[in-house]
Order: sequence, then C-alpha cells, then structure tokens
Amino acid sequence: MNHLVYALSSLPLLAGTALAGHAQAVTEIGGQPIVKLTRDAVSTTKPEFTSITLAPGRGMEILQITANFPGKGNVDVLASPDLAGAKKMLDVEDTDFGDLGYRLGAAFLAPYPNRIRGKLSADTKTLTTEWQGHTITLPANNGRQPGGDIHAMHGLILKAKTDDVVVKKVEGGEQVTGVIHGGNFGGHWLSKTDLVVTITLSADAVDASIVAHNVGSEAEPFALAWHPYFNLPSGDRTQAKVQIPGAFTAELDNYKNVYPTGKLLPIKGTRYDLSAPGGVALGKEFFDDNWSTLDWKGGAVTVVITDPAAHYGVKIEGLSPEIKTIQMYAPPMAHFVAIEHQYNFADPFGKEWGTMDTAMVTLKPGESTKWHVRLRVFVP
Repeated sequence: MNHLVYALSSLPLLAGTALAGHAQAVTEIGGQPIVKLTRDAVSTTKPEFTSITLAPGRGMEILQITANFPGKGNVDVLASPDLAGAKKMLDVEDTDFGDLGYRLGAAFLAPYPNRIRGKLSADTKTLTTEWQGHTITLPANNGRQPGGDIHAMHGLILKAKTDDVVVKKVEGGEQVTGVIHGGNFGGHWLSKTDLVVTITLSADAVDASIVAHNVGSEAEPFALAWHPYFNLPSGDRTQAKVQIPGAFTAELDNYKNVYPTGKLLPIKGTRYDLSAPGGVALGKEFFDDNWSTLDWKGGAVTVVITDPAAHYGVKIEGLSPEIKTIQMYAPPMAHFVAIEHQYNFADPFGKEWGTMDTAMVTLKPGESTKWHVRLRVFVP
C-alpha cells in the first residue's frame, strides 16, 4: 500500500462538497500527497488507535485520528470534516495565510502559538513587535471580525510544505517523519529554522513531536504547540468533563480579543478550577483560557477529557518540560474541546507582562528545542 497517496473515498462528503457525477478520491491537500498511517486493532477488551491521516502540504497538520473501541468500532478522536470537506476548506476556501488550518483537525503551531499584539501597519496587513531590541514584523491575520482588535495568531507554518516525508513500520504500528525548512518564515522571523516533525501510531498511543533547530546565524525566540479539536462522540457537550492540572489562569480583557492583562489569578474556588480527579462537567460554560503553574506527575502534564455518555475518554500528555501553559478553547454549542499544550503565555512580547518570563525559548545558532505530546484513549 502506498501510504503517501491514500484516499478515504468511501467517507461521505460534507454538505456543499459533492463533486459532479460521483465522489472523487482526495489524494492531496496543499499540493502534496496525503499520508495515512494504519494498523489493525487486535484487542477485544480495550480501545486501540487504528489510524492517523495528515497533510504534509499543510505543515504536517493531522486531519484525523481514529481509535477502535470494542463493540463500537472506529471512533473519530478529532473533530474534523472528511477529506473532501478538509480539502474544500484548506485548498478552496482558506485565507492567504492559512487561517482555516487551525479550525479543523490538529494544526502544528510555530514559531509561536496564540496571539501577539503590536503596532499595525497603515494597510493593517502586518504588525511590528519587539524582542530584545529586535523588531519583528508579523502577518496581522486575526481579529478582523466587527469590533475585533487585529493581531497575529498561531504561527507561520499553517501553509508550509514538508520535505523528506518518510513512512516506516515501527513495533506495533507506523511512523512518519518530515522536515519543514522554515528559513526565516517568509522574512517574519530573526533567524533560520528547520522543523523535524515525527508522528507515531501504536495501539496504546499516538505520539507527536517537533524538534526546532536554529540553523541560522542569529538568536531567536521560539515556541511550539498544536491546536487539536478533540471530538465529543456523544454530541452532548454539557456532560463532558475536563481535568486540567493547573493552579493559575491568565486574566483576560474579554472573550472578543482574548488578550492577557498580565495578571495570573489562582483558580481555586473559581469556574476555572478543573483540577478535580475525573474532571469537571463543562455544562454551558464558555472557555478560551490559559492555565499555568502546571502539576507534573510521572514526567507528564496530563489533561483528561471524558465523555461519559459515550463511554469514551482521551488523555493528552505533555512530555516536554518547556510546556509551561495549556490553552483550552471550548465554546458551549460545539461538540469538541481544543486542548493546546504550548510553551508560552499569550502575547509573549507584550508590555503587560513586565519582567515576567513568558516562556518563549531563546534558541542560539546551533541550538534546538523539542515539543512532545502523547495521546491515549480509554473507557472511563
């Protein structure tokens, strides 16, 4: 089987995506072949991961992960359209910057996740900010809704192509690696960076990692993360539970801008306290918030999502010590919860933080940093 050209032509098309005559197989997105890792489930008593579908032509974005639950069959781990719907979003409807990439599946974010504010250019297409006396000019790609405050968001690899894509068998599953030669990210960053992305499928886990190498001649700030939408199979978001092992939340100006004020607030006794074993039901609460002072246990900072009505659960284990914050995006009418293990606080160059370390890593020439997250599924 050619894993570099693999189509899910049997999946139903989303509304509005039907092709003339018949459904056509989707084999590429972003100008590069889709990759699918697969393995057969063997257990009759516990859930196992069975596939990962990703798009090297869009920064190695993970489009879907499936897991077999005995008695139920394959369940979608991510909230994402089928391949025809994903291709329509990413190749037809998307912005020049690639903003629809972080509205499905699990997009990787580099060299920064979340929001960055700065001085807008006259045409409002870019903004400038400062880092250690250096000026950084970024695309102003978010906040253009009525009344919004324009800012940069979610990094510079949403439309990146991937080189040296290699799929190989590993014990109990398959693995894909690829290299994104980011350079100076279109003139928007201070040095040159190569990103090595590795995604591994096994029965018990899905591992995703990125190693960023500064291959340039200047020091640069750097942060890594992803933006996965975790599916709630029951469709009943009110009873879904989330456990986040953080002690503080970053105060926000509001939920339109979602800008930090620079204050960290203790969560105990507030609606942000989701640290109880087994998690807390989301109900109808809206969240687009950041947790910090994370509780590491067994070498991981673990967020747990359970969907009791579906007898379904997923654990998201952050394994890199550089992960200092967790962002959760959970709108009440949606059937997903986005959990983002990220290095840094939002607006990391902002004056609101004063002298606080906002958890951007400084990479000197020749240095590297690694982000690593592992998924597990279980029956709660």
